[in-house]
Amino acid sequence: MTDRSCLAIILAAGLGTRMKSAMPKVMHAIGGHPMLGHVLETATRAGSDRIAVVIGPDMSPVESLVAATASSAVCFVQHERKGTAHAVLAARPALEAPVDDVIVLYGDTPLITAEAVETVRRALARGADIAVLGFEAADPSGYGRLLVEGGRLVAIREEKDATDSEREVSFCNSGIMGFRGALLPELLDAIGSDNAKGEFYLTDAVEIATGRGLTVVAETGPVEDVLGVNNRVQLAECEEIFQARMRRSAMLSGVTLVAPETVFFSYDTKLGADVVVEPNVVFGPGVSVSSGAVIHAFSHLEGAFVDEGASIGPYARLRPGAEIGQGAKIGNFVEVKKASVEAGAKVNHLSYIGDARVGAKANIGAGTITCNYDGYNKFFTDIGAGAFIGSNTALVAPVSIGDGALVAAGSVIVKDVPDDALAVARGQQVVKEGRAVSIRAIKERMSAERKK
Repeated sequence: MTDRSCLAIILAAGLGTRMKSAMPKVMHAIGGHPMLGHVLETATRAGSDRIAVVIGPDMSPVESLVAATASSAVCFVQHERKGTAHAVLAARPALEAPVDDVIVLYGDTPLITAEAVETVRRALARGADIAVLGFEAADPSGYGRLLVEGGRLVAIREEKDATDSEREVSFCNSGIMGFRGALLPELLDAIGSDNAKGEFYLTDAVEIATGRGLTVVAETGPVEDVLGVNNRVQLAECEEIFQARMRRSAMLSGVTLVAPETVFFSYDTKLGADVVVEPNVVFGPGVSVSSGAVIHAFSHLEGAFVDEGASIGPYARLRPGAEIGQGAKIGNFVEVKKASVEAGAKVNHLSYIGDARVGAKANIGAGTITCNYDGYNKFFTDIGAGAFIGSNTALVAPVSIGDGALVAAGSVIVKDVPDDALAVARGQQVVKEGRAVSIRAIKERMSAERKK
């Protein structure tokens, strides 16, 4: 399709009323990414040179998302919501530049694939003036019906306007339509609002085009690709399909998911070949895991990079900015935030490493914490290569532990420790021989007196 120019118009003005939310509907997330973000990325992958996004008034979060996601996208405001054709008209300035294909998409159909869009574009390339993407519905209730005669699409009938016989049709409208670019403006001008809802339906373009002897066709796509979201139940249903797709894709690319149905991905999760993911792992946005790494059970990763052969968890948490080096070990109940743990280093259990560097082959004992926050500012802790930090140590940042240094268990380190030095920073132990006997006697006497 590279020889044909394409404008994608994405309708995204919905308020989210049925979502019971103050947030615009298209900002609700699937796989950690707003629904509209998914559609923008699909439009780009399908070869759209330009993207026009139709939004409602006062939707600054949507505008910000569009600007951050697609450099070729421009927002247009639909000030009154009077139907899909009225929404497309809001983007009319985008139609002034010549274009071969115009594809109309919806910001609340997050599962639409580039392949589905390309199906519509191929129909236009074969000579269709309008191409509509349809699907076969087991239960067509609520959908507009695609009425086909002699292999040509002659009308799209909204259910409220359909006859009894038309309601028997199971070939349904996804809403996704493609137009020959030069044709669309005059079709929009010809669409009226003589229907049950008094709105301007983009689907009426089909009957208008047929009446003018133009070529209108219907293409068939998978029903999963075109599922729309109007409420939180449907949002969860789309999330389930998205997760199933991600799991399948990961396994086919060489990732082992021990219990696939318990692993949850974000839209941008990247896993290398021979990665093993144990049960009940959650990947938040921004995670990349290199080949041969193991993510053990009940771990949560977000905004993190895991290098080859590293081991994470079980019950580990990698927060944004965590960078785990080759062959490093992050063990159970360890949290890492904005810190690098270099190759071969070990943070095996019950520790917090934040705003820090842990040098190669360093060993961090259980219960160690980097005290990086004073209530106002964050400070950095640098732990050198081969350093050994004893259990229950508090490293009060800013502080530096040299290469090969040893820190005794239970220390509170507030000053830099040179290379290969031993640091001991704890209260002196005092032993009083036999004192336990007298203390027990006193306690027993006091207890007996209280019972009188």
